[in-house]
Amino acid sequence: MTATLGAFVLGTPDPPALADFYRALLGWEEAERSSEWVRLKEPGRERPSLSFQLERDHTPPTWPQRPGTQQMQAHLDLQVADLEGETARAVALGATVQEHQPQEDVRVLRDPHGHPFCLFLPGA
Repeated sequence: MTATLGAFVLGTPDPPALADFYRALLGWEEAERSSEWVRLKEPGRERPSLSFQLERDHTPPTWPQRPGTQQMQAHLDLQVADLEGETARAVALGATVQEHQPQEDVRVLRDPHGHPFCLFLPGA
């Protein structure tokens, strides 16, 4: 049997609010919603999906990482055609741009609940 990726799940203190941010950012649609779980999917595809799970004690990771702090376990990489335009749109939706930027063709941002994600240009 071969495993396939069914979903990527982010823990958050408010799944509906964070799902609304990513729905607007990605243009995906909602597949299911409750106060403790929300699943988004790309239009026309059922899987893989992006889900949001209630974690009442969520602690956002530190970026860049430092010893003794909450470490980043994973992050989303989102390919865009217009790095500056999509960065501005993400900020308008509630993201914040991180001070430390490791590459010129990549932007590290945080979603409204503190999860780091990257916007990058094709070929980056």
